This record gives sequence, C-alpha cells and structure tokens, in this order.
Amino acid sequence: MFPPPFTLASLCKFCDLQSSTCDGTGTCKSNCSITSICDHPEQVCVSIWRRNDNNHTLETLCHDPDVPLYGVRLDDSNSSTCVMKEKKAEGGMLSICSCNQEECNDNIIFTQLPGPTVESPVAAVILVSLLPLLVLAVLVVAMFYWYRVYRRRQSEWETRKPSKRKVLDCSDACAIMMDDDRSDSSSTHANSLNHNTEPLPIELDLLVGKGRFAEVYKAKLKQSPSEQFETVAVKIFPEEEYASWKNEKDIFSDIDLKHENILHFLTAEERKVEKQYWLITAFHPRGNLQDYLTRHVVSWEDLRVLGGSLAQGVAHLHSDHSSCGRPKVPIVHRDLKSSNILVKSDLTCCLCDFGLGLRLDNSLSVDDLANSGQVGTARYMAPEVLESRINLENIESFKQADIYSMALVLWEITSRCNAIGEVKEYEPPFGSKVREHPCVESMKDNVLRDRGRPEIPESWIKHQGVSIVCATINECWDHDPEARLTAHCVAERFDEMEDELDKLSSRSSSEEKIPEDLSVNEGK
Repeated sequence: MFPPPFTLASLCKFCDLQSSTCDGTGTCKSNCSITSICDHPEQVCVSIWRRNDNNHTLETLCHDPDVPLYGVRLDDSNSSTCVMKEKKAEGGMLSICSCNQEECNDNIIFTQLPGPTVESPVAAVILVSLLPLLVLAVLVVAMFYWYRVYRRRQSEWETRKPSKRKVLDCSDACAIMMDDDRSDSSSTHANSLNHNTEPLPIELDLLVGKGRFAEVYKAKLKQSPSEQFETVAVKIFPEEEYASWKNEKDIFSDIDLKHENILHFLTAEERKVEKQYWLITAFHPRGNLQDYLTRHVVSWEDLRVLGGSLAQGVAHLHSDHSSCGRPKVPIVHRDLKSSNILVKSDLTCCLCDFGLGLRLDNSLSVDDLANSGQVGTARYMAPEVLESRINLENIESFKQADIYSMALVLWEITSRCNAIGEVKEYEPPFGSKVREHPCVESMKDNVLRDRGRPEIPESWIKHQGVSIVCATINECWDHDPEARLTAHCVAERFDEMEDELDKLSSRSSSEEKIPEDLSVNEGK
C-alpha cells in the first residue's frame, strides 16, 4: 500500500504588476526575475495578463485556488502548464492561468487571441472525457514519485544507528520554516518581501547587538496596506564590510537552508543612500545563548531542549540533503559560539551570523579552501584550526572543526544546569585561564601544548542524563578530528534521551538571575 502523498509548498515566479512583451499569442516568458516559495502548501502558481490600449501587463504570484482572485475562480490549478484563459473579472476582462509545477507560471501559453471566442462543442466533449484520465495519470505519477522518495528515506534511515527520533514528513520539513511563534512577534509573511524593488519601510528601534562586522537592531516593519507593524531584526553592515554581508546573504538565500533551528531570513537590501547593507531576519527577544545563560540557571529538561536543538541545527547545516532527501550544498559555520546562537521563545536554539560561513560546493578546489584562511573566534577554535593544519583534501575536516566548537557550547549550557548540583556564575569555555578575548597564540598554549579542555567536575556525571551529555562533549572535542562525532549522531543521542530518561525530566522553570533586557551584546 502506497503512503499518502506529501504536500510541498510551490516555488513560483512572484513579481508585482509589470509591463510585458507578451502580445496574447503563442508562448512567451514572464520575464520575472524573482522566485518565491508560497506561504501555504495549497497555493499554486498564477499569471495574469491584461491588455490596456497598446500596453500589456503581467502579474505573477502564489494563490489558493479555493479563494477567488479578482473575482475569478482558478479552474486549472491541477495543470502542469500555465495556459491562459480569458475571464471577466471585477475590473474588466483579463487572461489568467494557474498551474502546480515549480516556476510553471514563467512560461505563458496563449492558445488563442484575447477576445470572445466560440468553443467547439466537439472539442469540449473530448476535453471533458479526457479530464478524468489526465487527473488519474497525474495522481499516479505523484504517488509513484512520493513512494520513491519515501522508500529512499526509509533505506537511508535504516542504515543509520537506530533511533526513536520522530521523522518529520515532507509537508513539515520541506515547507519554508517560518518562525510562527507569535510571542516572538516575527514576520510570518517573509516570502512576499523579497520581490519588492524599493527598500522596505523599516523603523529602527533599539540596538541589541554589536559585532566585528555589523550592528543588530530591533526594528518595526510597516506592512501596507494594513499599516500594521511587525518586529524584525535588522543587521546593518557598513560599506567596507560588503564582502561579509554578501557572503551571509548568499548563504541565507539558499532555500534548502530553511530549518526551525536556523535563523529565519526575510530579505537583504542595499541601502545606497546610507551607504549600508542590511539583512532582515526574524527577531527573538530572548537574545543570544550567552546572554541567556548569564541571566538564567537551566533545568535538566532545558539542557536537553537547548542541546538537542543546537545539534539539529548544526546537523541540518552540515547535511548534503534536505529533510525530504533533496540534494543540498553542505555549509560550515566556522564561528560557532554561544553569542552566535539565538534562544527562541520555546527555548530551542537557532543558529545565526553566517558571515564566515562556507558553502562546501563540489566545485571548490584545494586552493579555494586554503584561501579561506584561519577564521573564527580564538576561544572556540579547534586544535587543527589553531595550528593551521586542517585537512584541505577532505571537506569533512571543516565540519569536524564546527563539532569541536559545538562541544564547547554544550559545555556552557551544562555548566548552568541545576541538575549538576551547585551552579556557579556563568563563565565562557576556559574561563579565567585565558583573557576575555584571547588571541590565537594564547589558545595554542592551552589547547595544543597542554591539551586542555574546560573542566567537567565529578558532580556532573552523578546525574544519569548529564553524564551522557558529558560523554558526548568529550567525544566532540577530541584532539583527533576524525574521532569526533557528527552533528547528526549528537542530535540522535539527545533524541534517545527523551525516551530513555523521561523519568529524570522534572521540568522546572528557569531561575532568572538578572532581569531580562536588551542590552548591547559585545560578545560577538
């Protein structure tokens, strides 16, 4: 028996009303340069063509076929091609078509000149007779396709270490991962933002973060025509940091990056008047993980949620396929640290700040990788990065360096867990053994010469769950990169703990040590 088909959000051309070279005959292109993922899986791709005196216009968008558009019902939404039909709409006559394939509203097909026509009764009878067969054929092909995807994913899953992880179906995993938590006040219609050519109406509110390359502001996004404001985060790069802005923009623009544990990207803008470059993303009022751990003691359950979601985010980043099995370019962060991880309202983590990120594209040569340089924050650098001896012949080496940094962040979370006994004030990894902002040479002494790592006290391993986390940390910061766990394996371990250690999970509210505020973060 075939599994039920999954529903994917459509990938459609999405441009506002613009002039068109289509003359109403034959086949033509939309000439729309912007592609958007539809907000909802049920939406399909639509093109609308109008003739105004000697001018022609075309509008491309996503729309729900169950809802009239300009007073017109979309009666061809199951079609794989966009064939124009003339309709009488609220504002007069127009030609409209809809279809359900990827960017299918880019190719516009006119079967006749616009204007009143007399349909052939014979042709109508033939079309009506063939329609059920066409629908059946489409359903069979779709079910066969999804069955192949399903079998491939099952086969891959069975080859891995057994785990009780809940596998998301494609309707959850491959739809765009919106930050739909209303308490975060983040934009929930981001896909309609990036097709505008004019700068978005944004009012900067409060400086909430400051790093080496950019400043981050809490801001209000004014949405017309409702004139309502939504809260977003705006990362502003000065003109001289264009390269960092472009690198982060290019990484965020990969639609396969979308994941619930990756910061949700809205759009990027070149503000030429201000000589600035902007990245606009979802806003999370809890701030970054370093600030959160400074202000809060966390429970065992909090540790499991924070650590598990962190591992899932890194695993998705490193993966060479999306959750649906679609090929994806692996990405390494190269600056993983607690100040580059945000805490969402449900206490899960999401990765941010990809200014030093690297797409591990197959076209990269050893020289390209060598030219990427020794990057990151010295305190969190893996031994091989500190020593500039990373194996450029194997792209897995870059992922292994990320795993070392992730282990230090897991240690930070664990150090603030009330399940370990006495909880000390927050300290970054290596604490007072090094300066507040240690240099590479200083970290070489600690990590390479002394083979030092942050201390794991005996009291930590007295708790069964925390002892598993500590064992995982030890395997992730191993001096030998090849011996380290993968992010996927770490995520599986946290998932297994959910079932095996539920009896230990007595969730208690996090104790707030300092009133939560939005003070400037200098830790990046």
